[in-house]
Amino acid sequence: MPGYDKYAFEPFAVTVDLAVLTLRAGALHVLLVERGQEPYLGHWALPGGFVLPDESAETAARRELAEETGLADVSGLHLEQLRTYSEPGRDPRMRVVSVAFAALLPDAPEPHGGGDAAQARWLPYDGTEPLAFDHDRILADAHDRVGAKLEYTCLATAFCPPEFTLGELQQVYETVWGTGLDRPNFRRKVLATPGFVEPVPGGAARLTGGRGKPAALYRAGTATTLHPPLLRPPREGRSA
Repeated sequence: MPGYDKYAFEPFAVTVDLAVLTLRAGALHVLLVERGQEPYLGHWALPGGFVLPDESAETAARRELAEETGLADVSGLHLEQLRTYSEPGRDPRMRVVSVAFAALLPDAPEPHGGGDAAQARWLPYDGTEPLAFDHDRILADAHDRVGAKLEYTCLATAFCPPEFTLGELQQVYETVWGTGLDRPNFRRKVLATPGFVEPVPGGAARLTGGRGKPAALYRAGTATTLHPPLLRPPREGRSA
């Protein structure tokens, strides 16, 4: 454009970072990579990288996830933009603005390191050591976002396989919220919410390891929001 000098402003880079969460062995896990180069060589970090000139942030996020962890075309991946992190000095190399994403993945496969990641692992959310850059903050923000959205959306089913029991769905809430729920009350609320879940045709059921009869199987319904919301119980010392 005439009169516009694109060199009048100092250039900066745009990156993407992904906080990918899943449930494994009844515990919340996060997908992390070990950095194979400086800065933060040998530290754990969220998968991510620089946005290329010809791609969108979401395209870059999916590409980096595949390159650094080997998880390409994963079935059931839920990916949503979290927020932008733009504090000066967040990256020692140069001014870097990061578009962060929260992602949920059921039946998560084993990752393997690639690109500039020395290795990739699913690690317990509560057992991670301090992460590189400002990734601790990004991960905490992603956990808060997911926990809040479980109250008023049907996002919990994104943690579940295509067919699941109500007990498995309840475990999602309990794991993410970090609190137990009353089973009959939870079941009543879920089944009373139109479109939240729907039974698998044919009365399909699965043994769950207990002595009772097989548990009925459900799949995600057509609803996207919960009316009324399924509110988490107040913690001790916190008002409702």
